[in-house]
Amino acid sequence: MDATGPTHPSTTVFLQDACLHHRYIRTRDSSHIVERPERLRAVKIGLCAAISRLEETHPVSTSTSEGAIISDADSLISAIENLKLEQTPTDSPLLRGHPVQLVRSSAKIDILGDPAVKYIHGDVDGDTYLEKLTEWTRQSIEKISTGQSEIPSGLPQGDLYLCPTSLDALQGALGTVCEAVDTVMKLPAKGTPDTPRSAFVAVRPPGHHCGEDTPCGFCFVNNVAVGAAHAHLKHGVNRIVILDFDLHHGNGTQSIVWQINEESYRTKLEADAGAPVKPSLQVYYGSVHDILSFPCEDGKPDLVQAASVSIHGPHGQYIENVHLEPFESEEQFWDVHYRGAYSQLLSKAEDFVKNTGGASSDDTLVFISAGFDASEYETPSMSRHNRKVPTSFFYRFTRDVCAFANKWANGRIVSVLEGGYSDRALLSGAMAHLTCASGKDDSRETWWSSENVHMLERLTKKRRGPMSALGTKDDIPPPWFDRTSNLLALIDPRSAESLASRSAFVPPSSMTLRTRKSNNQGTSTSPTMSPDRKKSDKSRFTDDVAGALLSSESIAEVEQPNATKKLPRVILKVGPPPEA
Repeated sequence: MDATGPTHPSTTVFLQDACLHHRYIRTRDSSHIVERPERLRAVKIGLCAAISRLEETHPVSTSTSEGAIISDADSLISAIENLKLEQTPTDSPLLRGHPVQLVRSSAKIDILGDPAVKYIHGDVDGDTYLEKLTEWTRQSIEKISTGQSEIPSGLPQGDLYLCPTSLDALQGALGTVCEAVDTVMKLPAKGTPDTPRSAFVAVRPPGHHCGEDTPCGFCFVNNVAVGAAHAHLKHGVNRIVILDFDLHHGNGTQSIVWQINEESYRTKLEADAGAPVKPSLQVYYGSVHDILSFPCEDGKPDLVQAASVSIHGPHGQYIENVHLEPFESEEQFWDVHYRGAYSQLLSKAEDFVKNTGGASSDDTLVFISAGFDASEYETPSMSRHNRKVPTSFFYRFTRDVCAFANKWANGRIVSVLEGGYSDRALLSGAMAHLTCASGKDDSRETWWSSENVHMLERLTKKRRGPMSALGTKDDIPPPWFDRTSNLLALIDPRSAESLASRSAFVPPSSMTLRTRKSNNQGTSTSPTMSPDRKKSDKSRFTDDVAGALLSSESIAEVEQPNATKKLPRVILKVGPPPEA
Protein backbone atom coordinates (compact mmCIF):
# COMPACT_ATOMS: atom_id res chain seq x y z
CA MET A 1 0.00 0.00 0.00
CA ASP A 2 1.50 3.35 -0.96
CA ALA A 3 0.91 6.75 0.54
CA THR A 4 -1.83 7.56 -1.95
CA GLY A 5 -3.65 4.28 -1.49
CA PRO A 6 -6.64 3.53 0.74
CA THR A 7 -6.31 4.11 4.44
CA HIS A 8 -8.54 1.30 5.66
CA PRO A 9 -6.98 -1.04 8.23
CA SER A 10 -4.87 -3.84 6.83
CA THR A 11 -4.28 -5.58 10.13
CA THR A 12 -5.65 -5.69 13.66
CA VAL A 13 -3.50 -5.93 16.78
CA PHE A 14 -5.14 -7.66 19.72
CA LEU A 15 -3.97 -6.83 23.26
CA GLN A 16 -5.00 -8.76 26.37
CA ASP A 17 -4.36 -7.41 29.88
CA ALA A 18 -5.13 -10.77 31.50
CA CYS A 19 -1.83 -12.05 30.12
CA LEU A 20 -0.01 -9.85 32.62
CA HIS A 21 -1.31 -11.99 35.49
CA HIS A 22 0.99 -14.95 34.83
CA ARG A 23 3.91 -14.31 37.21
CA TYR A 24 6.76 -16.10 38.92
CA ILE A 25 6.13 -16.38 42.68
CA ARG A 26 8.50 -18.98 44.14
CA THR A 27 10.92 -16.37 45.44
CA ARG A 28 11.35 -12.62 45.27
CA ASP A 29 14.37 -13.13 43.04
CA SER A 30 12.96 -13.31 39.52
CA SER A 31 16.08 -11.97 37.80
CA HIS A 32 16.63 -15.32 36.09
CA ILE A 33 13.09 -15.47 34.70
CA VAL A 34 13.07 -14.37 31.07
CA GLU A 35 9.41 -15.12 30.25
CA ARG A 36 8.02 -12.18 32.19
CA PRO A 37 5.01 -9.82 32.00
CA GLU A 38 7.24 -6.94 30.88
CA ARG A 39 7.74 -8.70 27.55
CA LEU A 40 4.36 -7.38 26.45
CA ARG A 41 5.36 -3.78 27.14
CA ALA A 42 8.38 -4.18 24.85
CA VAL A 43 6.12 -5.60 22.14
CA LYS A 44 3.73 -2.68 22.56
CA ILE A 45 6.59 -0.23 22.13
CA GLY A 46 7.45 -1.87 18.81
CA LEU A 47 3.81 -1.77 17.73
CA CYS A 48 3.46 1.91 18.67
CA ALA A 49 6.69 2.73 16.84
CA ALA A 50 5.39 0.96 13.73
CA ILE A 51 2.14 2.91 13.89
CA SER A 52 3.87 6.24 14.39
CA ARG A 53 6.16 5.64 11.40
CA LEU A 54 3.28 4.42 9.22
CA GLU A 55 1.39 7.62 10.00
CA GLU A 56 4.15 9.50 8.22
CA THR A 57 3.21 7.77 4.96
CA HIS A 58 -0.50 7.14 5.70
CA PRO A 59 -2.26 10.45 6.53
CA VAL A 60 -5.00 9.83 9.06
CA SER A 61 -7.66 11.81 10.85
CA THR A 62 -6.69 13.27 14.23
CA SER A 63 -10.21 13.55 15.57
CA THR A 64 -10.46 13.40 19.35
CA SER A 65 -13.63 11.34 19.40
CA GLU A 66 -13.54 8.13 21.37
CA GLY A 67 -11.44 5.47 19.71
CA ALA A 68 -9.86 7.79 17.14
CA ILE A 69 -6.24 8.67 16.58
CA ILE A 70 -4.81 10.76 19.41
CA SER A 71 -2.10 13.23 18.46
CA ASP A 72 -1.63 15.72 21.32
CA ALA A 73 -1.35 15.54 25.10
CA ASP A 74 -4.76 17.05 25.93
CA SER A 75 -6.53 14.77 23.49
CA LEU A 76 -4.57 11.81 24.83
CA ILE A 77 -5.66 12.48 28.40
CA SER A 78 -9.26 12.91 27.25
CA ALA A 79 -9.17 9.67 25.31
CA ILE A 80 -7.76 7.71 28.25
CA GLU A 81 -10.46 9.09 30.55
CA ASN A 82 -13.26 8.29 28.08
CA LEU A 83 -11.99 4.91 26.91
CA LYS A 84 -14.51 2.18 27.73
CA LEU A 85 -12.35 -0.86 28.31
CA GLU A 86 -15.27 -3.17 28.98
CA GLN A 87 -16.58 -2.91 25.42
CA THR A 88 -15.82 -5.62 22.93
CA PRO A 89 -12.84 -5.00 20.63
CA THR A 90 -14.94 -4.78 17.49
CA ASP A 91 -17.13 -2.12 19.11
CA SER A 92 -14.31 -0.11 20.65
CA PRO A 93 -11.13 0.00 18.57
CA LEU A 94 -8.42 2.25 19.94
CA LEU A 95 -7.51 3.56 16.49
CA ARG A 96 -9.76 4.27 13.50
CA GLY A 97 -9.06 5.47 9.97
CA HIS A 98 -5.61 3.90 10.14
CA PRO A 99 -3.68 1.08 8.41
CA VAL A 100 -3.34 -0.60 11.82
CA GLN A 101 -6.21 -1.07 14.24
CA LEU A 102 -5.53 -1.66 17.94
CA VAL A 103 -8.08 -3.39 20.14
CA ARG A 104 -7.95 -4.33 23.80
CA SER A 105 -9.62 -7.69 24.15
CA SER A 106 -11.41 -9.05 27.19
CA ALA A 107 -12.14 -12.40 25.57
CA LYS A 108 -11.67 -15.49 27.69
CA ILE A 109 -12.58 -19.12 27.18
CA ASP A 110 -13.09 -21.93 29.66
CA ILE A 111 -10.33 -24.46 29.06
CA LEU A 112 -12.44 -27.19 30.64
CA GLY A 113 -15.40 -26.68 28.32
CA ASP A 114 -14.30 -25.04 25.07
CA PRO A 115 -14.51 -27.43 22.08
CA ALA A 116 -11.33 -26.12 20.43
CA VAL A 117 -9.27 -26.53 23.59
CA LYS A 118 -10.66 -30.03 24.11
CA TYR A 119 -9.87 -30.81 20.47
CA ILE A 120 -6.18 -30.10 21.13
CA HIS A 121 -5.64 -30.84 24.83
CA GLY A 122 -8.71 -32.88 25.75
CA ASP A 123 -9.09 -36.29 27.30
CA VAL A 124 -7.57 -39.16 25.38
CA ASP A 125 -7.52 -42.63 26.94
CA GLY A 126 -8.39 -41.23 30.34
CA ASP A 127 -5.91 -38.34 30.27
CA THR A 128 -7.02 -35.34 32.28
CA TYR A 129 -4.37 -32.74 31.48
CA LEU A 130 -6.67 -29.71 31.49
CA GLU A 131 -8.12 -30.65 34.87
CA LYS A 132 -4.62 -31.14 36.24
CA LEU A 133 -3.47 -27.79 34.91
CA THR A 134 -6.39 -26.04 36.57
CA GLU A 135 -5.60 -27.77 39.87
CA TRP A 136 -1.89 -26.86 39.65
CA THR A 137 -2.73 -23.16 39.48
CA ARG A 138 -5.23 -23.45 42.31
CA GLN A 139 -2.74 -25.22 44.60
CA SER A 140 0.29 -23.10 43.70
CA ILE A 141 0.17 -20.95 46.86
CA GLU A 142 -0.14 -23.91 49.20
CA LYS A 143 2.64 -25.82 47.45
CA ILE A 144 5.11 -22.96 47.59
CA SER A 145 4.25 -22.00 51.17
CA THR A 146 5.24 -25.51 52.29
CA GLY A 147 8.53 -25.46 50.45
CA GLN A 148 7.39 -27.46 47.42
CA SER A 149 7.29 -26.57 43.75
CA GLU A 150 3.96 -25.72 42.17
CA ILE A 151 5.09 -27.69 39.12
CA PRO A 152 4.68 -31.47 39.60
CA SER A 153 7.81 -33.59 39.65
CA GLY A 154 8.62 -35.07 36.28
CA LEU A 155 7.97 -31.79 34.48
CA PRO A 156 10.73 -29.24 33.75
CA GLN A 157 11.13 -27.09 36.84
CA GLY A 158 13.45 -24.53 35.32
CA ASP A 159 11.21 -23.27 32.52
CA LEU A 160 7.72 -23.73 33.96
CA TYR A 161 6.05 -21.76 36.72
CA LEU A 162 2.50 -20.98 37.83
CA CYS A 163 0.63 -18.67 40.18
CA PRO A 164 -3.05 -18.44 41.19
CA THR A 165 -3.86 -16.03 38.35
CA SER A 166 -1.99 -17.95 35.65
CA LEU A 167 -5.26 -19.54 34.59
CA ASP A 168 -6.64 -16.08 33.79
CA ALA A 169 -3.66 -15.45 31.51
CA LEU A 170 -3.96 -18.83 29.76
CA GLN A 171 -7.70 -18.52 29.18
CA GLY A 172 -7.35 -14.88 28.12
CA ALA A 173 -4.61 -15.74 25.63
CA LEU A 174 -6.65 -18.55 24.09
CA GLY A 175 -9.80 -16.43 23.99
CA THR A 176 -8.00 -13.59 22.26
CA VAL A 177 -6.50 -15.89 19.62
CA CYS A 178 -9.94 -17.33 18.89
CA GLU A 179 -11.39 -13.82 18.71
CA ALA A 180 -8.71 -12.88 16.19
CA VAL A 181 -9.69 -15.92 14.11
CA ASP A 182 -13.33 -14.81 14.20
CA THR A 183 -12.30 -11.34 13.05
CA VAL A 184 -10.35 -12.41 9.97
CA MET A 185 -12.85 -15.14 9.06
CA LYS A 186 -15.73 -12.65 8.84
CA LEU A 187 -14.36 -11.46 5.53
CA PRO A 188 -16.40 -13.02 2.68
CA ALA A 189 -13.99 -12.36 -0.20
CA LYS A 190 -11.11 -10.24 -1.38
CA GLY A 191 -11.65 -6.56 -1.89
CA THR A 192 -13.58 -5.78 1.29
CA PRO A 193 -12.51 -2.18 1.81
CA ASP A 194 -13.08 -1.46 5.48
CA THR A 195 -12.17 -4.59 7.46
CA PRO A 196 -8.69 -5.91 8.26
CA ARG A 197 -7.74 -9.27 6.79
CA SER A 198 -4.95 -10.14 9.20
CA ALA A 199 -4.34 -10.04 12.93
CA PHE A 200 -1.41 -9.97 15.32
CA VAL A 201 -2.16 -11.31 18.81
CA ALA A 202 0.19 -10.06 21.54
CA VAL A 203 -0.31 -12.64 24.29
CA ARG A 204 1.72 -14.69 26.73
CA PRO A 205 2.72 -17.23 27.92
CA PRO A 206 3.82 -18.68 24.57
CA GLY A 207 2.49 -22.00 23.34
CA HIS A 208 4.44 -23.73 20.57
CA HIS A 209 6.43 -26.04 22.91
CA CYS A 210 3.28 -27.50 24.49
CA GLY A 211 1.99 -30.75 23.02
CA GLU A 212 -1.27 -32.47 23.78
CA ASP A 213 -0.42 -32.93 27.46
CA THR A 214 3.28 -32.06 27.66
CA PRO A 215 3.96 -28.52 28.93
CA CYS A 216 7.53 -27.27 28.56
CA GLY A 217 9.54 -24.25 27.48
CA PHE A 218 7.26 -21.71 29.27
CA CYS A 219 4.23 -23.19 27.43
CA PHE A 220 1.14 -24.75 29.08
CA VAL A 221 -1.39 -24.62 26.22
CA ASN A 222 -0.76 -24.33 22.49
CA ASN A 223 -2.29 -21.01 21.44
CA VAL A 224 -1.86 -21.46 17.68
CA ALA A 225 -3.08 -25.05 17.64
CA VAL A 226 -6.21 -24.11 19.60
CA GLY A 227 -6.79 -21.21 17.19
CA ALA A 228 -6.52 -23.64 14.26
CA ALA A 229 -9.01 -26.00 15.88
CA HIS A 230 -11.38 -23.09 16.51
CA ALA A 231 -11.18 -22.09 12.83
CA HIS A 232 -11.98 -25.67 11.83
CA LEU A 233 -14.83 -26.29 14.25
CA LYS A 234 -16.55 -22.89 14.02
CA HIS A 235 -15.74 -21.65 10.53
CA GLY A 236 -15.30 -24.85 8.52
CA VAL A 237 -11.62 -24.25 7.74
CA ASN A 238 -10.17 -27.57 6.63
CA ARG A 239 -6.66 -26.49 5.65
CA ILE A 240 -4.29 -24.73 8.03
CA VAL A 241 -0.80 -23.45 7.24
CA ILE A 242 1.39 -22.78 10.29
CA LEU A 243 4.70 -20.96 9.76
CA ASP A 244 7.02 -20.73 12.77
CA PHE A 245 10.10 -18.46 12.83
CA ASP A 246 10.91 -18.68 16.54
CA LEU A 247 14.56 -19.41 17.40
CA HIS A 248 13.41 -22.68 18.97
CA HIS A 249 11.68 -25.56 17.26
CA GLY A 250 7.95 -25.72 17.98
CA ASN A 251 8.06 -29.35 19.05
CA GLY A 252 4.65 -29.15 20.70
CA THR A 253 2.94 -27.72 17.62
CA GLN A 254 4.56 -30.31 15.34
CA SER A 255 3.47 -33.14 17.63
CA ILE A 256 -0.13 -31.90 17.60
CA VAL A 257 -0.07 -31.39 13.82
CA TRP A 258 1.21 -34.95 13.37
CA GLN A 259 -1.70 -36.33 15.41
CA ILE A 260 -4.28 -34.26 13.52
CA ASN A 261 -2.93 -35.33 10.14
CA GLU A 262 -2.70 -38.94 11.25
CA GLU A 263 -6.40 -38.95 12.16
CA SER A 264 -7.33 -37.16 8.93
CA TYR A 265 -5.36 -39.69 6.89
CA ARG A 266 -7.24 -42.55 8.57
CA THR A 267 -10.49 -40.79 7.75
CA LYS A 268 -9.40 -40.41 4.14
CA LEU A 269 -8.68 -44.13 3.87
CA GLU A 270 -12.17 -44.84 5.22
CA ALA A 271 -13.66 -42.44 2.69
CA ASP A 272 -11.75 -44.14 -0.13
CA ALA A 273 -13.28 -47.40 1.01
CA GLY A 274 -16.78 -45.95 0.70
CA ALA A 275 -17.48 -44.99 4.30
CA PRO A 276 -19.40 -41.70 4.78
CA VAL A 277 -17.12 -39.23 6.59
CA LYS A 278 -17.04 -35.49 7.19
CA PRO A 279 -14.25 -33.31 5.76
CA SER A 280 -11.20 -33.49 8.02
CA LEU A 281 -8.65 -30.91 9.09
CA GLN A 282 -5.25 -31.04 7.40
CA VAL A 283 -2.32 -28.97 8.61
CA TYR A 284 1.04 -27.95 7.21
CA TYR A 285 3.74 -27.03 9.73
CA GLY A 286 6.89 -25.24 8.57
CA SER A 287 9.58 -24.05 10.96
CA VAL A 288 12.93 -22.28 10.67
CA HIS A 289 14.91 -22.63 13.89
CA ASP A 290 18.28 -23.31 15.51
CA ILE A 291 18.85 -27.06 15.82
CA LEU A 292 21.46 -26.45 18.55
CA SER A 293 19.07 -24.58 20.84
CA PHE A 294 16.20 -25.74 23.07
CA PRO A 295 14.57 -28.25 22.91
CA CYS A 296 17.40 -29.95 21.01
CA GLU A 297 20.25 -28.47 23.04
CA ASP A 298 21.00 -31.70 24.89
CA GLY A 299 21.14 -33.67 21.66
CA LYS A 300 18.31 -36.05 22.51
CA PRO A 301 17.77 -38.14 19.36
CA ASP A 302 13.98 -37.95 19.28
CA LEU A 303 13.93 -34.16 19.60
CA VAL A 304 16.72 -33.60 17.07
CA GLN A 305 15.04 -35.95 14.60
CA ALA A 306 11.66 -34.27 15.06
CA ALA A 307 13.24 -30.86 14.46
CA SER A 308 14.76 -32.11 11.20
CA VAL A 309 11.75 -33.82 9.59
CA SER A 310 10.84 -33.10 5.97
CA ILE A 311 7.81 -35.04 4.80
CA HIS A 312 5.18 -34.02 2.26
CA GLY A 313 2.28 -36.33 1.51
CA PRO A 314 3.16 -39.81 2.80
CA HIS A 315 0.82 -40.87 5.62
CA GLY A 316 -0.94 -37.55 5.25
CA GLN A 317 1.91 -35.59 6.84
CA TYR A 318 3.04 -32.16 5.66
CA ILE A 319 6.00 -30.91 7.69
CA GLU A 320 9.10 -28.94 6.73
CA ASN A 321 11.92 -28.05 9.13
CA VAL A 322 14.76 -25.72 8.15
CA HIS A 323 17.80 -25.01 10.33
CA LEU A 324 19.20 -21.53 10.83
CA GLU A 325 22.75 -21.22 9.52
CA PRO A 326 25.57 -18.81 10.45
CA PHE A 327 26.46 -16.11 7.94
CA GLU A 328 29.38 -13.78 7.40
CA SER A 329 27.55 -10.95 5.65
CA GLU A 330 24.03 -9.74 5.01
CA GLU A 331 24.51 -10.51 1.33
CA GLN A 332 25.15 -14.13 2.23
CA PHE A 333 22.13 -14.19 4.52
CA TRP A 334 19.72 -12.82 1.90
CA ASP A 335 21.15 -14.26 -1.31
CA VAL A 336 22.07 -17.72 -0.04
CA HIS A 337 20.13 -18.63 3.09
CA TYR A 338 16.93 -16.63 2.69
CA ARG A 339 16.42 -17.23 -1.03
CA GLY A 340 17.37 -20.85 -0.52
CA ALA A 341 16.31 -22.92 2.47
CA TYR A 342 14.34 -20.29 4.36
CA SER A 343 12.05 -19.50 1.43
CA GLN A 344 11.49 -23.21 0.98
CA LEU A 345 9.06 -23.08 3.88
CA LEU A 346 6.63 -21.16 1.66
CA SER A 347 7.21 -23.21 -1.48
CA LYS A 348 6.41 -26.38 0.48
CA ALA A 349 3.32 -24.67 1.91
CA GLU A 350 2.22 -23.95 -1.64
CA ASP A 351 2.68 -27.61 -2.54
CA PHE A 352 0.54 -28.53 0.47
CA VAL A 353 -2.33 -26.32 -0.69
CA LYS A 354 -2.13 -27.64 -4.25
CA ASN A 355 -2.12 -31.27 -3.12
CA THR A 356 -4.99 -30.94 -0.64
CA GLY A 357 -7.67 -29.27 -2.71
CA GLY A 358 -6.09 -26.76 -5.04
CA ALA A 359 -6.89 -23.11 -5.40
CA SER A 360 -10.01 -22.94 -3.22
CA SER A 361 -9.11 -20.31 -0.61
CA ASP A 362 -12.30 -20.12 1.43
CA ASP A 363 -11.30 -23.11 3.57
CA THR A 364 -7.66 -22.07 4.16
CA LEU A 365 -6.17 -20.00 6.98
CA VAL A 366 -2.54 -19.05 7.68
CA PHE A 367 -1.04 -18.84 11.17
CA ILE A 368 2.35 -17.42 12.12
CA SER A 369 4.10 -18.47 15.33
CA ALA A 370 5.92 -15.17 15.71
CA GLY A 371 8.90 -15.62 17.99
CA PHE A 372 11.50 -12.85 17.91
CA ASP A 373 14.29 -14.59 19.83
CA ALA A 374 16.23 -15.31 16.62
CA SER A 375 16.78 -11.55 16.44
CA GLU A 376 20.19 -9.92 16.17
CA TYR A 377 19.26 -8.13 19.41
CA GLU A 378 18.49 -11.22 21.49
CA THR A 379 20.68 -11.71 24.55
CA PRO A 380 23.73 -14.00 24.21
CA SER A 381 22.45 -16.16 27.06
CA MET A 382 19.34 -17.01 25.03
CA SER A 383 20.92 -17.10 21.57
CA ARG A 384 24.04 -19.00 22.54
CA HIS A 385 24.94 -20.35 19.11
CA ASN A 386 25.11 -17.09 17.15
CA ARG A 387 22.19 -17.90 14.84
CA LYS A 388 20.94 -14.32 14.92
CA VAL A 389 19.02 -12.96 11.95
CA PRO A 390 18.78 -9.33 10.79
CA THR A 391 15.69 -7.54 12.04
CA SER A 392 14.57 -7.11 8.44
CA PHE A 393 14.06 -10.88 8.30
CA PHE A 394 10.83 -10.42 10.26
CA TYR A 395 9.74 -7.77 7.77
CA ARG A 396 10.58 -9.66 4.58
CA PHE A 397 9.36 -13.06 5.72
CA THR A 398 6.06 -11.53 6.83
CA ARG A 399 5.82 -9.78 3.46
CA ASP A 400 6.26 -13.13 1.68
CA VAL A 401 3.70 -14.80 3.96
CA CYS A 402 1.23 -12.03 3.10
CA ALA A 403 1.78 -12.68 -0.61
CA PHE A 404 1.21 -16.39 -0.03
CA ALA A 405 -1.97 -15.73 1.96
CA ASN A 406 -3.31 -13.35 -0.68
CA LYS A 407 -2.94 -16.10 -3.26
CA TRP A 408 -4.16 -19.10 -1.30
CA ALA A 409 -6.13 -17.94 1.78
CA ASN A 410 -8.03 -14.75 0.85
CA GLY A 411 -5.29 -12.81 2.64
CA ARG A 412 -6.29 -14.24 6.01
CA ILE A 413 -3.44 -14.44 8.52
CA VAL A 414 -3.43 -14.76 12.30
CA SER A 415 0.00 -14.10 13.83
CA VAL A 416 0.54 -15.04 17.49
CA LEU A 417 3.43 -13.98 19.72
CA GLU A 418 5.73 -16.78 20.83
CA GLY A 419 9.29 -16.14 22.05
CA GLY A 420 11.60 -13.14 22.25
CA TYR A 421 13.08 -12.24 25.61
CA SER A 422 15.23 -9.13 25.36
CA ASP A 423 13.43 -5.80 25.11
CA ARG A 424 15.31 -4.83 21.97
CA ALA A 425 14.59 -8.13 20.22
CA LEU A 426 10.89 -7.83 21.01
CA LEU A 427 10.35 -4.19 20.13
CA SER A 428 12.39 -4.29 16.92
CA GLY A 429 10.91 -7.60 15.78
CA ALA A 430 7.34 -6.53 16.50
CA MET A 431 7.94 -3.23 14.70
CA ALA A 432 9.30 -4.93 11.57
CA HIS A 433 6.60 -7.64 11.66
CA LEU A 434 3.69 -5.20 11.93
CA THR A 435 5.13 -2.66 9.51
CA CYS A 436 4.97 -5.16 6.68
CA ALA A 437 1.29 -5.80 7.28
CA SER A 438 0.44 -2.39 5.83
CA GLY A 439 2.20 -2.87 2.51
CA LYS A 440 5.51 -3.41 0.78
CA ASP A 441 8.16 -0.68 0.98
CA ASP A 442 11.72 -1.82 1.56
CA SER A 443 12.84 1.73 2.38
CA ARG A 444 11.16 1.21 5.75
CA GLU A 445 14.01 -1.05 6.84
CA THR A 446 15.86 2.03 8.07
CA TRP A 447 13.13 2.49 10.67
CA TRP A 448 14.61 -0.20 12.92
CA SER A 449 18.22 0.96 12.69
CA SER A 450 20.37 0.25 15.74
CA GLU A 451 20.16 3.92 16.76
CA ASN A 452 16.35 3.91 16.64
CA VAL A 453 16.12 0.58 18.45
CA HIS A 454 18.40 1.86 21.21
CA MET A 455 16.27 4.99 21.54
CA LEU A 456 13.05 2.97 21.74
CA GLU A 457 14.52 0.67 24.36
CA ARG A 458 14.55 3.60 26.78
CA LEU A 459 10.76 3.55 26.75
CA THR A 460 10.88 0.18 28.50
CA LYS A 461 12.20 1.98 31.56
CA LYS A 462 10.27 4.27 33.86
CA ARG A 463 10.62 7.88 32.73
CA ARG A 464 12.61 9.92 35.26
CA GLY A 465 13.09 13.13 33.35
CA PRO A 466 11.73 15.26 30.55
CA MET A 467 11.11 13.76 27.14
CA SER A 468 14.30 15.36 25.82
CA ALA A 469 16.26 12.97 27.99
CA LEU A 470 14.94 10.14 25.85
CA GLY A 471 15.95 11.67 22.55
CA THR A 472 18.74 11.10 20.09
CA LYS A 473 22.38 11.99 20.53
CA ASP A 474 21.35 15.60 19.90
CA ASP A 475 18.79 15.37 22.74
CA ILE A 476 15.98 16.28 20.36
CA PRO A 477 13.56 13.37 19.93
CA PRO A 478 12.09 13.05 16.44
CA PRO A 479 8.32 13.53 16.07
CA TRP A 480 7.68 9.83 15.54
CA PHE A 481 9.33 9.09 18.89
CA ASP A 482 7.04 11.52 20.72
CA ARG A 483 4.09 9.94 18.94
CA THR A 484 5.29 6.48 19.98
CA SER A 485 5.48 7.60 23.60
CA ASN A 486 1.97 9.06 23.50
CA LEU A 487 0.52 5.95 21.90
CA LEU A 488 2.24 3.78 24.50
CA ALA A 489 0.61 5.81 27.27
CA LEU A 490 -2.74 5.13 25.64
CA ILE A 491 -2.42 1.37 25.25
CA ASP A 492 -0.21 0.60 28.26
CA PRO A 493 -1.01 3.06 31.06
CA ARG A 494 0.44 0.77 33.71
CA SER A 495 4.22 0.79 33.85
CA ALA A 496 6.32 -2.34 33.87
CA GLU A 497 7.62 -1.40 37.33
CA SER A 498 4.13 -1.37 38.84
CA LEU A 499 3.50 -4.85 37.47
CA ALA A 500 6.79 -6.13 38.78
CA SER A 501 6.01 -4.75 42.24
CA ARG A 502 3.07 -7.12 42.61
CA SER A 503 5.29 -9.79 44.11
CA ALA A 504 3.73 -10.42 47.51
CA PHE A 505 2.96 -13.97 46.44
CA VAL A 506 6.31 -15.05 47.85
CA PRO A 507 6.74 -16.13 51.49
CA PRO A 508 7.00 -13.15 53.86
CA SER A 509 10.40 -11.98 55.02
CA SER A 510 11.49 -12.63 58.60
CA MET A 511 12.32 -8.91 58.90
CA THR A 512 9.69 -6.75 60.64
CA LEU A 513 8.99 -3.06 60.40
CA ARG A 514 9.71 -0.87 63.39
CA THR A 515 6.69 0.36 65.26
CA ARG A 516 6.33 4.10 64.77
CA LYS A 517 6.94 6.08 67.95
CA SER A 518 4.04 8.10 69.27
CA ASN A 519 4.74 11.69 70.28
CA ASN A 520 2.87 11.08 73.53
CA GLN A 521 5.51 8.64 74.67
CA GLY A 522 8.83 9.63 76.08
CA THR A 523 10.73 6.64 74.78
CA SER A 524 10.50 4.49 71.72
CA THR A 525 8.80 1.15 71.91
CA SER A 526 10.47 -2.08 70.94
CA PRO A 527 9.13 -4.08 68.03
CA THR A 528 5.99 -5.97 68.91
CA MET A 529 4.38 -8.96 67.28
CA SER A 530 1.07 -8.20 65.62
CA PRO A 531 -1.78 -10.72 65.79
CA ASP A 532 -0.96 -11.73 62.23
CA ARG A 533 2.53 -12.72 63.30
CA LYS A 534 1.02 -15.33 65.58
CA LYS A 535 -0.36 -17.19 62.59
CA SER A 536 1.46 -20.06 61.03
CA ASP A 537 3.79 -19.28 58.13
CA LYS A 538 1.40 -21.04 55.79
CA SER A 539 -1.66 -18.99 56.79
CA ARG A 540 0.26 -15.72 56.77
CA PHE A 541 1.59 -16.53 53.33
CA THR A 542 -1.91 -17.23 52.05
CA ASP A 543 -3.16 -13.92 53.46
CA ASP A 544 -0.30 -12.05 51.83
CA VAL A 545 -1.11 -13.61 48.49
CA ALA A 546 -4.78 -12.72 48.78
CA GLY A 547 -3.84 -9.14 49.52
CA ALA A 548 -1.53 -9.01 46.56
CA LEU A 549 -4.28 -10.15 44.24
CA LEU A 550 -6.50 -7.30 45.39
CA SER A 551 -3.95 -4.51 45.23
CA SER A 552 -0.72 -3.68 43.48
CA GLU A 553 0.24 -1.27 46.23
CA SER A 554 2.51 -2.45 49.04
CA ILE A 555 2.25 -0.79 52.47
CA ALA A 556 5.65 0.45 53.57
CA GLU A 557 4.70 1.68 57.03
CA VAL A 558 1.52 1.93 59.12
CA GLU A 559 0.53 5.24 60.71
CA GLN A 560 -0.47 5.22 64.37
CA PRO A 561 -4.05 6.56 64.51
CA ASN A 562 -3.53 9.03 67.39
CA ALA A 563 -0.10 10.27 66.45
CA THR A 564 0.30 14.00 65.83
CA LYS A 565 2.75 15.16 63.25
CA LYS A 566 5.59 17.42 64.39
CA LEU A 567 6.97 19.98 62.00
CA PRO A 568 10.71 19.81 61.46
CA ARG A 569 12.81 22.57 62.97
CA VAL A 570 14.22 24.87 60.31
CA ILE A 571 17.28 27.05 60.88
CA LEU A 572 18.07 29.85 58.44
CA LYS A 573 21.57 31.31 58.28
CA VAL A 574 21.66 34.89 57.05
CA GLY A 575 24.95 36.21 55.74
CA PRO A 576 26.13 39.81 55.45
CA PRO A 577 24.38 42.02 52.91
CA PRO A 578 25.90 42.06 49.45
CA GLU A 579 28.19 44.89 48.59
CA ALA A 580 26.74 47.76 46.58
